[in-house]
Amino acid sequence: MVCAASIAARDSSLASHTSQRCFPALGFVTPESTPSDPELEHWWCDPSTEYAFVGFSYEVTACQSPQQLIEEFRDIRYHFNSRYVRLYGACDREGFYDDIVHAAWQNNLGVHALVWFGFNGDDVWIGRRDTLFASLHSNPKAKFVTRVVQFGSEPLYDNVLPHDQLAEQVNLAKANLSSLHIPVTVSELAYGYQERGGAQDVLDAIDSINIHMLPFFSQNASTANQSWPLVLNDLDWFIDHGNGKKMYFDENGWPSVTSPSVQPNSPLAVSNVENEHQYYILLDRHCEDLKKVVGGGVGWFAHIYSDNQEPGYGIYDTSGHLKFPFHPRTSC
Repeated sequence: MVCAASIAARDSSLASHTSQRCFPALGFVTPESTPSDPELEHWWCDPSTEYAFVGFSYEVTACQSPQQLIEEFRDIRYHFNSRYVRLYGACDREGFYDDIVHAAWQNNLGVHALVWFGFNGDDVWIGRRDTLFASLHSNPKAKFVTRVVQFGSEPLYDNVLPHDQLAEQVNLAKANLSSLHIPVTVSELAYGYQERGGAQDVLDAIDSINIHMLPFFSQNASTANQSWPLVLNDLDWFIDHGNGKKMYFDENGWPSVTSPSVQPNSPLAVSNVENEHQYYILLDRHCEDLKKVVGGGVGWFAHIYSDNQEPGYGIYDTSGHLKFPFHPRTSC
């Protein structure tokens, strides 16, 4: 049973967004044709409204069909009151990002796009970068749904590029996309910066700070409902070094199962569905705290949409069933 207070809180949250005449506020509907606002000055919602739950990470390694993208983006938007989808992984099929743009436009979703480096230490990311940038320039709707381009995932932690070269790539991307008014960031752990001496040159270059918040892997992890101090530890580091920039938790969650690539660093860390659920409840309970963070508050994504995309992290299991009730606040 859903209590009346919970329903009232959700209705209040939705009402606060539907009153906004900006993209991608809840209730806002994209027009049939692209707006005549080349600088996007009145298109995007103010970052200060983008705190609390904002959407899902969504892995695209399966190269979903255009129809599947439309259907799942519709679910992401209208079932869960998402404003964004954050891409994860890579699909190298020709025209795939145009399919993403179409599905996002159809469903009033913004996109955190991604230049995926992968884990092989090769330079395939360069072609992916160029392909994405070409789509952003050629597709007239792309700049109206692409909120930010991320370099990732965890290029510092994975030692893909030295931090000075990564900062250079960010600055080159910002120059390339300046006419489209699309900002650029890096999708990274706090530790990824810290193990590179802070990589302040990267923090200075990026337009927003897109944080991997994965407290399950802390050496001090136990249960999800005890993880707020671990979240704060990383968040405070970014507050101290981020020069007041807008922040998002993008790769953000707690696994329900372990796997060869998902192993705890604490013997007390518990992975099960209850703890996955409790982690999101914890973030929801701290909505007011996240709202107060410098830069316009912290918006958070749930990582990830389905266990078919990454085992243990999905809101849906591999059979397409919700693993637990999921209706976090989108404002407070």
